[in-house]
Amino acid sequence: MLFPIGDDNADRTGTPVVNYVIILLNVLVFVFLQGLGSNDKFTYAFSTVPAEIITGRDIATDNRVVVQPMTGQEIEMPGLQRTPIPVYLTLITSMFMHGGIAHIFGNMLFLWIFGDNIEHRLGHLRYAIFYLVCGILAGLAHVISTVVFAGDNQASLLIPSLGASGAISGVLGGYILLFPTRRVTVLLSYFVTQVPAFIAIGLWFVFQLISGLGMLGGGSQAGGVAYAAHIGGFVAGLALIKVFEIGRPPSDYVPR
Repeated sequence: MLFPIGDDNADRTGTPVVNYVIILLNVLVFVFLQGLGSNDKFTYAFSTVPAEIITGRDIATDNRVVVQPMTGQEIEMPGLQRTPIPVYLTLITSMFMHGGIAHIFGNMLFLWIFGDNIEHRLGHLRYAIFYLVCGILAGLAHVISTVVFAGDNQASLLIPSLGASGAISGVLGGYILLFPTRRVTVLLSYFVTQVPAFIAIGLWFVFQLISGLGMLGGGSQAGGVAYAAHIGGFVAGLALIKVFEIGRPPSDYVPR
């Protein structure tokens, strides 16, 4: 599997202020409000819950004890917390929260690599709007797929989702359309090499698609990963990037 670690920024001028601010906000929320993932009450209050989005009603549930199938260990899982804002706004707040250090590290690395180029192409304000819109549409894609594939498992509608992955997937969708041949530095096993963006991002999307199709019959989330949000965000980025690019000067990027 290819793991991106950098890209060609030879044509980038200026500072990607918005991208840096988004990364900083994610880190600050994770460290100070989520307590590095330990503050379950905050996390469960501001995550996106499909049942809340489709009903427009805030839902609170009791803590529950679940048994680990492999070890038999009992773990107390927190219930949904009261949300002090309209539940629809959780489609935005959930974009700035993460489930763990690995989760936020991977997301912020991808945003650091690919977001600055999209901001350079669109401009600061357009990039900020593009990022938020892709994240919201990704969240809605997750909600809709959860409802469609829930079947008899209505409890899946109460599973909260969070993370910047959907919005970042939108950034990747825009990137592969605008810069398909831009060189991306990737880690391949123990080797560092460069490949065109359409290979690095294309393989990532194929993995999301295969993984998503493989588990949709059991709901929209498996193994803690909301693949429908990744796919929905990516498609949103593909569909919207050219609209947001209208009126911008032609790109001066020349593949090396």
